This record gives sequence, structure tokens and C-alpha cells, in this order.
Amino acid sequence: MSRHVFSRRGGAAALLLALAACGNGREAAPAELGGAGAITLWTDSTELFMEHPALITGQPARFAIHLTDLTDFAPLAAGRVTLRFVPRVGGEPTEVTQDGPRIPGIFGVTAEIGRPGIYDLALLVDSPQARDSIAVPGVQVFATAADLTADDGRDAGIPFLKEQQWKTPGFATAFATDGEVAESFEAAGEVIPAAGRVANVAAPIGGLVDVDGTSPSPAPGQWVARGRLLVVLTPTLGEAGSGYAQARRELREAEAEQARAARLYAVEAVPQRRLREAETRLQAARETLAGLAGGGAMDSAGKLPIRAPIAGVVARRTVTPGSRVAPGELLFSIVDPSVVWLAVHVPAARAARLSAASGATFRVEGSERIYPARRTVSVGSVVDSLTRTLLVLYEATNPDRTIKVGATATVSVRTGDRIRGVVVPSAAILDEDGRPICYVQTSGERFEKRDLTLGGNDGTQAVVLSGLRPGERVVTGAAYQVRLASLSTSVPAEGHAH
Repeated sequence: MSRHVFSRRGGAAALLLALAACGNGREAAPAELGGAGAITLWTDSTELFMEHPALITGQPARFAIHLTDLTDFAPLAAGRVTLRFVPRVGGEPTEVTQDGPRIPGIFGVTAEIGRPGIYDLALLVDSPQARDSIAVPGVQVFATAADLTADDGRDAGIPFLKEQQWKTPGFATAFATDGEVAESFEAAGEVIPAAGRVANVAAPIGGLVDVDGTSPSPAPGQWVARGRLLVVLTPTLGEAGSGYAQARRELREAEAEQARAARLYAVEAVPQRRLREAETRLQAARETLAGLAGGGAMDSAGKLPIRAPIAGVVARRTVTPGSRVAPGELLFSIVDPSVVWLAVHVPAARAARLSAASGATFRVEGSERIYPARRTVSVGSVVDSLTRTLLVLYEATNPDRTIKVGATATVSVRTGDRIRGVVVPSAAILDEDGRPICYVQTSGERFEKRDLTLGGNDGTQAVVLSGLRPGERVVTGAAYQVRLASLSTSVPAEGHAH
């Protein structure tokens, strides 16, 4: 069942034709089609874009019928198309059929109608991809060419041919509808590491960066597992060199003394106090050695391996083979980006409408993708005196690591209220110099840019307060390609293959 709009491009006479959405229970209003033109309409499964010359009695007219499967926006590659012209004032209908498209998506059907008048056209589609019946009421056939009125009506809008649409991966459109979404407002934000998912690895002791130990060191941007060897330090004298050797000797002596005291105590040769003193000395020796190693464990050669405390991506590396590092000097920064925080600076005037239940969606710089925040981490209670903003933290999952830590973001913060308006998929909304826009498909191969006023965006749907009407068709996939077409002043080289 056909849902939407007829339109006309070019031709010799005016076209006044509009179909309401039959799926919404409204009747189709017949209108007259005069001269050459192009018809565009959508059913639940098929898009029809049909171009034709002026229809004159007894003269063959070729219909270029473009059919698109709306399940994947691919051209109909096989099947049969039948045109059935039924006269309104009686008489036999005229029927023509085309078996198979000349090229995928385009059926070329030639029809010759013997009597002038108004006809209702039924276009029947029988394809493995779609079976459909499309009604085109009020088709006018003229007696002679002299009955036509001169009209140089030119194409308007951004040209983006069917052949281009079919070849563009991800191209898709959808109807704008009446509806409501959660009310929201925009604020600036920044992606930061989540608590517990960032580690700065510092040198626990002073020493030299081992030349052989830097060969397995990961580079910035490389993923490391927890416990992965990062670098090896050789303690310098005065830091842990001679002190470490002495501490190891004292530990061995303490271990031997504790073992001897335990044996003697077992046969009641020494009092329990002697055993406790040996155990205390052993514990002190262990703590001394660990302190010299910065809490780590040196190997038998007296070198200290430094390992990754968490799994993540190396964000920074400062080590140089053979260089000397001081205690506490930064060696590596590691960030686990699988979960990130979004620090949002909410204007003070909006702060009163926020709560821990306020959700958000966001778009990072350089991307049109909308990400949802998983939960609200915290809502600040102090407004910054200089920026007059309130800090709000959200948490977002990032399993594919497409959200980069440190990136700025445009955040849509929900207030908890709902707002009504024209609803479109969020993917239809683009940003142009800070202004929301979309591209409307005014006919099969023509598009129009619209400036919008938004009322809310829940990450899946956006509500438009102005700039769009219910029932208009918007581009929801590969809209950037339509934007590029708007910058071109020439028709693509492949043109139409009619």
C-alpha cells in the first residue's frame, strides 16, 4: 500500500498531485498529471521513482521505472513490472509488461494509449525481492501536443541519482513522524579515564634503564596485559646497589637464624622468646629488602623488572635505553579505555533540572556517531565561579575503543521531561558549523538541506521543533555523501542509464 508523496521534475505542464499516507487511514486525493514528469512514492517495502514524457494519444511513451527494495535500499535486480492504465470514463484498460530490468533497478516500459482522458495507473511489481501494487491516480493523456502548456520547469534541489544511491554503502531514508522523546539540552564535555582504569608507572628506585630490558617495552598506543614486562632497572650504588646486596645477606642470615630457633624450640632447647625474636628479625629483613626494591622483587642478578599494574593501552612512555631515572620518575602511563567517564560542564542555569537519574548521549569530535551514557556517576554540588558550570560525570562503555580518552564531546543531557514534536532517527541529524541540519528527500533523485531546531535526542531518536514536517522523508544513512553532492555543480559522469 502506497504511503506518501508524488512529485514532478521538469516537463511541459503543471503537476498538482499529492497522496496522503494510506497506512495512516487517510484517503488518497486524486489529481491530474499533465505533461512530462517524475513520480516518487514509497510503500511499506518499495520505493518507486518513475520518469516519463508527456502522454499523447497514439504516441509511444517510455516510462523509466526505478524500483528500490526498502529493506536494504538495493535496486530490484529481477522480476516483472506491469503498468495497467484504467480509464475513468469507461473503456478497456491498457496494459503493458516488462520482464526483468534492463539494468538492476531500472525497468524501461513503453506504453501507447489510444484515447485521451484521465486514467488511474496501477503499477504491479512481482520480484523475488518485493511483491507490491502501487496506485498512481489521475494520469492525464492529451489528444495532441497542442494541448500542452509550455513550461520550462527545471529541477530544484540537490541532485543525487538513483545509480549513486544504490552504489553508496549504508544509504537509507526514513519518514519523519509525530512523536515525543526525552527533553534534553546540549553541553560541552570531555572524555576522561574512569576511576581505577588509569595507572602511572613510576620508578620505585633510582637506577639505569637496562638496555636489554627495553627491547620488549611496549610503544604508545599498544595494548598490554596486566603483569606484562615494561622495562628493567639496574639499581645504582647509593640507591640500591650495595645496599641491596647487604639486605639480601641480612635476609639469608635472618632466615637461617629463624630456622635454627624453630628447631631448638621444638625440642625445648630454647625459650619461646628466642623464636619470636628470630621471627621479628626475619620480618624486618624482608621489609628492608622490599623497600630497596620499591615494593617489587629483584631478580638474582640484582635487577628490578617493572610490570604493568593493569591491562590497557600505553598512553605515554618516557624511558630511554641506558638513561638514569630518579626515584618517582614517570616511566609509563597506561589507560584501560573499555570504560570511560564523560566530564560534562553543565551551565548553572540548567543545573537545577538535573538529578542522578538524568541520562545523556554524546558525540565525540570528528564523528557523527551517537553514544549512550551507561549511568550517571555523580552530579556536582558546587558551581564553578569562573565558568558558571556544574561538573557532571557519566560513564560509558567503549568495547570497540572508538571513544578516545581526551577527546572533546558534544553532550545531549536529558532533563527527565518529555517533549513532543517531529521525530526522526538520530542518524538523520548532522552538525554543520555547530548547527543541526538534515537532508530531506523531496523526490527520487532530489534532496534539500534543512536547518533544524532540536528539542531532544535520546540517542536513537531526535525531536525536531522546527524545520521539518511529519511525513517528509529524511536521509538516515550516508547523509555525508548527499552533503558532498550538494557541493558539486555537475551531474555524475555515469548519469542515467535509461
